Amino acid sequence: MAPQTMQQWTVEGKDGFDSLKLNESAPVPKIGDRDVLVKIHAASLNYRDLIIPKGQYPFPLDFGVVPGSDGAGTVEAVGAHVTRFKVGDKVATLFNQGHIAGSLDQVSVATGLGGVIDGTLRQYGAFDEQGLVHIPSNLNWQEASTLSCAALTAWNGLYGLESRALKPGDIVLTQGTGGVSIFAVQFAKAAGATVIATTSSSAKADTLKKLGADHVINYKDEPNWGEKAKTLTPGGAGVTHIIEVGGPATMAQSLNAIKIDGVISIIGFLGGMSKDQPTFLDCLTNICTVRGVLVGSRLQFEDMNRAIEANDIKPVVDEKVFKLKEAKEAYQHMWDQKHFGKLTIKIA
Repeated sequence: MAPQTMQQWTVEGKDGFDSLKLNESAPVPKIGDRDVLVKIHAASLNYRDLIIPKGQYPFPLDFGVVPGSDGAGTVEAVGAHVTRFKVGDKVATLFNQGHIAGSLDQVSVATGLGGVIDGTLRQYGAFDEQGLVHIPSNLNWQEASTLSCAALTAWNGLYGLESRALKPGDIVLTQGTGGVSIFAVQFAKAAGATVIATTSSSAKADTLKKLGADHVINYKDEPNWGEKAKTLTPGGAGVTHIIEVGGPATMAQSLNAIKIDGVISIIGFLGGMSKDQPTFLDCLTNICTVRGVLVGSRLQFEDMNRAIEANDIKPVVDEKVFKLKEAKEAYQHMWDQKHFGKLTIKIA
């Protein structure tokens, strides 16, 4: 039986990480007929979590909400009409709770966990049964807690446009060593693709090569890394898929690297916002597809989990693990870029 109270964090404003407030005796949520009560064992942070309390998140948001989209745990109780799960099942959370399959719409885009709906930085969570998936059997709690946002975003970037889905022999360009980029390296290699990765340090370059990257470009030494990447492709034809995490600051180089009919999936703006960026006309002159990606659907999540099991893919988890009470310190640690791979919080 779950206790009556629990620890949970909420976001109470836009004043930076001081807007994060810990409640040591919040009520454990009640479940309805189609809800599942989950004892959360681990959660992981994303860049999105960091910018919400800073007031920089561009998607639907409410304050007073429990933060965190990513979490994994054990089913403690199920509602009377739940059919997808039973007590004892190991589950992970879906980022947009209403995004079951197909494209996002005006309703499902406003169901972001940790933004509009109470998220995972708490000991127990009640979720609609449609907003959970079974976790891959080859992962531990910390690893499973990293899948909801970064992994699924990478998967959607590579497979979400069905007519241009990743194929063996394709060439994928990833940027940096954040969670999405590392997952993209792992998924691309498992699919038989060639990977070109960018980074800013020789130490990170070595790690990327260990993960399977075929070529690594140091963008500090090679500011025109897009053109360099193109020279590494057969006949200089260009890259098939680019996972674009930098945004305006890196888009020009991505366009320099892309192949005719290639796909650039924009998933973030880590490089900051800028008016100095390519125009829509550059998509025409480079004859490519540029798409925005906001995580992915439950159907994609389930497909991805099967691939993770089949290929025994292990998420890269930072060696430093924080406790739930240390969530604010975890935010700062990640903001200071002291992590490598996914930063996790142990809860249960």
